[in-house]
Amino acid sequence: MSGHGPESWRTRVERWKLNLFPAFRGTGGWVTYICRDWSEVRIAVPLSWRTRNYVGTIYGGSLYGAVDPVYMLMLIKSLGPGYVVWDKAATIRFRRPGRSRLTATFRLGPEVLTGIREELTRVPKLDRVFVVELVDRDQVVHAVVEKTVHVSRRVPAS
Repeated sequence: MSGHGPESWRTRVERWKLNLFPAFRGTGGWVTYICRDWSEVRIAVPLSWRTRNYVGTIYGGSLYGAVDPVYMLMLIKSLGPGYVVWDKAATIRFRRPGRSRLTATFRLGPEVLTGIREELTRVPKLDRVFVVELVDRDQVVHAVVEKTVHVSRRVPAS
């Protein structure tokens, strides 16, 4: 399931819209793939005039900005309209300078979604921490981002 097969037309359009969205476009990052069920998303951050910092490596703000919205969007799309999802906190740890194109692969397994749905039958809200690594073509880790995402059940309007 996860990451298998081509994108659907719907996720391809979503990818185009994300890449054209001004706030995301400003990061210099690109969404390169969205699985039809949103269980996997891939992004790339090239070293370019838009992402290069003063010392010639990828600007940390570009790295963080490119990965910032992804887990929240994946959860919104995967859980559906009965849930409220917000980014709550984040940390980024830089391991080595980005001197070439870096990529990140975000995955949400069905067990994560089932776990969230089941826990929210017992508690009103929860936080989940997700980790993604930005790697080069040799899979060397250049940065690690931890995202804390808040999830709750949507209260029906009265």
